[in-house]
This record gives sequence, structure tokens and C-alpha cells, in this order.
Amino acid sequence: MKLKLATAILLLGALILATCESASNDKLEEDLQQSKGLDEKEDNYLLPGLDHGLLQSPINILSEEATTGGHAITLNFTGEVDRVQNLGHTVQLDLDPGNTISMNGKTFEFKQMHFHTPSEHLIDGITYPMEMHVVTTLKDQPKSEITEYLVLAFLVRMGKENKFISNFIDQIPKEEGGNNEIDLNALTDSDSSNAAKLLKELNAYYHYKGSLTTPPYTESVNWYVMKKISEASPEQILRINNIEGDNARHIQAR
Repeated sequence: MKLKLATAILLLGALILATCESASNDKLEEDLQQSKGLDEKEDNYLLPGLDHGLLQSPINILSEEATTGGHAITLNFTGEVDRVQNLGHTVQLDLDPGNTISMNGKTFEFKQMHFHTPSEHLIDGITYPMEMHVVTTLKDQPKSEITEYLVLAFLVRMGKENKFISNFIDQIPKEEGGNNEIDLNALTDSDSSNAAKLLKELNAYYHYKGSLTTPPYTESVNWYVMKKISEASPEQILRINNIEGDNARHIQAR
């Protein structure tokens, strides 16, 4: 009788262990599948991408890890805007030729500015509702070389109405592909009321070397992400978002 009881206990114990092991394996498989699903989910904004290269943009900037440095900046910018375009995937303002910015002996020409909703760059994990990029290219660069860019990035939070945006938002073409010639100065009636004030703002930034955030994702961009957060009204941000949609690229692994 004792032998039969001992045998039953052993069999019950083995069954419990087998059940636990099976449950554990099932849970592990479930966790792996969930992890795989997250890796493959393209629209998960906070997961860094791993494609295209090792110097991809945008990134999550960790302010505590930023090192102190400086760059010699010379600005020749009148702020004249020639045209506003509805490109479908973004709203773009074309800048008047001849404006330049010099960094450490290299001179770049202002080309255009455009918007992303929400922001592409994060600071300490914080996403802002909009980001404006001011794009410049290296002056007199041979066409045979890969284009070198310098991009100024301005993060925008919801707040008071942005006077600069107010000056052109009603002139954005309603149809995709449309463009309107405009007579606008980016420095007039804006937070950066003159070039000297703008230059002062450009002395507080996060700098890193990265890539374009749209195809072909070329890794030849000098990024300067402004520390000062700009403002625009919720209505202005929503209007731009309604035109271009959610056009921010996910943050990239570094």
C-alpha cells in the first residue's frame, strides 16, 4: 500500500513538473512572438530602426549625455521666402537664393524649409507635435560628390500663435503639387525678429552627424537641433498636419 502511495506521489510530481515546463515554454514562446511582433511593427514610433546605415536620423537626444562644444557660426540671412508648396507629404517654403550660413570654415546655402508632424527628433524621450527643418547645402560643391547638408531643426510645442506661420498658412495650396509665389520674410513679425537674434538662438543647440530623414537617407547631414523650443497654436499645427499627415520618420538606433 505504501509502495503504491509513493508511486502515485512520484507520478503526480512528474505530471506537475511536466505541466509547469510546458506552461513555461508556452509563455516563453508567447513572449518571443510578442517581441518579434514589436520588432516587425513598422508604425511603432518609439522603436529605433536598424536599416540603411549606422549614422541614421532622427535620434532621441539624451541631454545628460551631450558634451559641451562650440562651432564658429557666421550668418548671412535676409529671410526672404519666394514660394510655398504643398508637396502632399510636407509643406515646403523655398528660400531666396544667396542666403548663406558658415560653420567652421564651410559655407552652406539656404534652400528651403519644411515641416514634420509630429517631431522627428526626441529630446530625453519627449516628442513634440511639430518640427521645422531649414535645409542648406554646401556651396560650390562638385556635382560628382555626395551632397553635404547642414540642417537647422526647430522643435515646436503647442502654445501661442506663431506669427511667421500665420503669414503663409492661408497661402498653402489646397491641391497636392500646387505652389504659390509669395512675398514673405521669415524674420519679420516672428520670434526671431532679425538675423542677430536668430544668430543668438543658433548658439544653443545639439549637434550630431546623421542622415536625411527621407529617401535616400544619405548620411551626409550636419544636424543642429535647437535647444529652445518654439511655439505654434494648436490650430496652426493641426492645419499643417491635415495637409501633410503624420510624416515623421521613426527614431533610429545609434
